[in-house]
Amino acid sequence: MERNEADSCPGVLRLHQAADGPLARIRVPGGRLAPGQLQALADATVELADGSIELTSRGNVQLRQVRDAAALEEKLTAAGLLPSATHERVRNIIASPLSGRVGGWADVHALVPALDAGLRDHPGLAELPGRVLFTLDDGRGDVSGLGGDIGIHAVDDGTFSLLLAGKDTGLRVPAAEAVDLMLAAAHAFLALRDGQWRVHEIPDGRAVLTEQLATHPGLTSSPDTVEVAARHDIPIGWLTQADGKVALGAGVRLGSLPARTAEFIAAIEHPVYLTPWRSIVITDLDEWTAEQVVRVLAPMGLLFDAASPWLQVSACAGLPGCAKSHTDIRADAAEAVESGRVIPGGTAQSPREGLDADEIVAAGRQHWSGCDRRCGRPRGAVTDIIATTDGYRIVPAE
Repeated sequence: MERNEADSCPGVLRLHQAADGPLARIRVPGGRLAPGQLQALADATVELADGSIELTSRGNVQLRQVRDAAALEEKLTAAGLLPSATHERVRNIIASPLSGRVGGWADVHALVPALDAGLRDHPGLAELPGRVLFTLDDGRGDVSGLGGDIGIHAVDDGTFSLLLAGKDTGLRVPAAEAVDLMLAAAHAFLALRDGQWRVHEIPDGRAVLTEQLATHPGLTSSPDTVEVAARHDIPIGWLTQADGKVALGAGVRLGSLPARTAEFIAAIEHPVYLTPWRSIVITDLDEWTAEQVVRVLAPMGLLFDAASPWLQVSACAGLPGCAKSHTDIRADAAEAVESGRVIPGGTAQSPREGLDADEIVAAGRQHWSGCDRRCGRPRGAVTDIIATTDGYRIVPAE
């Protein structure tokens, strides 16, 4: 399957011309934002974009309606959010958000800076497609099922399994060699690809790469493979860390974080992690501070209740951001939540067509799409609610 079209994934230095204006995508390896970086994003979207920070399914962020690309580049560079002009779009790294604090075998966040630096240190890896995804799972299985191209999955406190195209290869590597192995896999993918964007698109790509990597130092093999499945593990609410401190998981309605809310989060002056479920985790809080954070931020719209129907719903950009959309999909999805027509719980849906927006009642996880492309759809069992020229169509989860 040869592909000759150019890699169009947006970044900061290559904006996407959306229907509502230029869009910038900012990579946040491991999802970690220092308070000053979050404040810089809030400042940037107020001064240079539409006033919101859009969270993505890869733990990155987007700014819409960018008015001054040069000023945005300068601001993000100063905040440490654009450390490389050549490699900015290849830094797609997801790590288990709670790793090192709540559960898991190993602290994979400790490996993120080394992987990020390794990508940037190799000039050839700037040629990786912007769609390639690296995943680091601490063994709980929350990010291995996200369909990454190159991943590691902890099988004990010092050993990782290598995943390619989202599946276990059976190769095992000690923690000290894990980053080097992932970088070797990236180089091998580049040498093997013939225009393909992702590892799973290469015929027998996973098997060929596994064979090529089998001689890497320190590798062993195991017949017991890790079972990888798509999960929807949004960490929400009060989470007690191993050190006795508190992490707060907060949902963000339709993944759009207003600048004012981001400023309040930055003012807490604690590390924040973006999750691939378009939520955030505020870490290392004492109990008194955690209580005050919930009191202030819950009225501002952050979701600390795991039963909130907002956590069941995701949506594409819709109008006015996407010219292919048939409607303002986010407004319709929000109205469905606010009117009580989104029901928590996973009861089966019936396929239906030609529905007006106010006729839709749906239970469990659901993704609202402005057209049949279903952009932004999460992995796993999700009911699709799709806008068409003749109204909405419901496609039940499989």
